[in-house]
Amino acid sequence: MARDLVERASDEVQFDHYYEVLSGPVHGVPRLRQLISGLKIIIGIVQSLILAVRQRPHALFLTGGWVGFPMAVACWLVRCPIVIYVPDIEPGLTLRILGRYFAKAIAATVAETVQFYPGRHVVETGYPLRREILDADRAQSIRKLRLDPDRRTLLVFGGSRGSRSINTALGTIAPALLAEGLQIVHISGKLDWPQVQAQHAALSDDQKAYYQIYSFLPDIGQAFAAADLVISRAGAATLAEYPQLGLPAILVPYPYAWRYQKVNADHLVERGAAVRLDDDKLGEDLLPTIRGLLNDPGRLDAMRDAALALRQPNGAENIARLIVETARR
Repeated sequence: MARDLVERASDEVQFDHYYEVLSGPVHGVPRLRQLISGLKIIIGIVQSLILAVRQRPHALFLTGGWVGFPMAVACWLVRCPIVIYVPDIEPGLTLRILGRYFAKAIAATVAETVQFYPGRHVVETGYPLRREILDADRAQSIRKLRLDPDRRTLLVFGGSRGSRSINTALGTIAPALLAEGLQIVHISGKLDWPQVQAQHAALSDDQKAYYQIYSFLPDIGQAFAAADLVISRAGAATLAEYPQLGLPAILVPYPYAWRYQKVNADHLVERGAAVRLDDDKLGEDLLPTIRGLLNDPGRLDAMRDAALALRQPNGAENIARLIVETARR
């Protein structure tokens, strides 16, 4: 995944160096996989030590899980200060270990992450937002997406691979929503794209005119800015992207990834910016929830204001500043 991102970003981002070291998962995998991963991690630490000695970095910045563990150990051994970033409210196992025993500073999307790192240096930085999110304009986005400015817009978004349960539930209720005067922008992801195309083809021509489908939308900021309500999972980005644009949300946490998404969703729900639905109840709860929100403009406005109150647009700058300050200590 990282290699693909580096190659795709090469026209916009100039990397001074790019290296790969071995690593592997040890949590939630079979015993044989754990043993293989343990061997890879040992080799990866040796590879990382060689890199650390050659490069002599002033700081190591990392996020994510087991991928960065060998480099973190190597930099800790050569006394290179480590800064980690915790995007979700609750850190995963690797970030929890690195934050408690290796990192000199911890950047967090929200202040509530401090409870997982007692006695450690945790800084609430916000989430690093892409320029397309920061610059998104509602009127311009409606024009670019060729939406009807007189209709309310429902955005359905399941991530890069998509969400089968969300896609299936929407396919069932889309005709009713369209009949009630709503327009839909549906970003299905690659997983269910043939199914979504088939559902769309079964609609009448009048319905298709107000139901846009995409497997992937490069400028997702336009869809966020144009929407009146979004239905999505509750990954870390939702903590920042929806507040940045004041977008009310119906969040459906992914049920098979520990509890990270549930904690993220509940953070927004408790502050009045979102509603949470359980994945296994989408079939019965999604349509009445959408209707209840869209038929209550006062509640939608309150959710929009609550989301905007959580906005932190300078996440990338704050993280960069923390890295520089830590490297200078």
